[in-house]
Amino acid sequence: MPHRQTYTVLTPFPTGKGHWSVVGQELELLDVEASALRTAGRLELSSVLNTAPAKKAATKKAD
Repeated sequence: MPHRQTYTVLTPFPTGKGHWSVVGQELELLDVEASALRTAGRLELSSVLNTAPAKKAATKKAD
């Protein structure tokens, strides 16, 4: 069974049948479904976004 991952929408895009995604919306997608959208900067893995602020906070504390 294919492995789906959770992605967070950064820039809205059409999802089909006249519907659009919303910024901050979490979607369960296959890697092949998310590939072009990640390249275009429209979404990112939720796990990557959740760890990014922690890294920034740690860097600020070190300064």
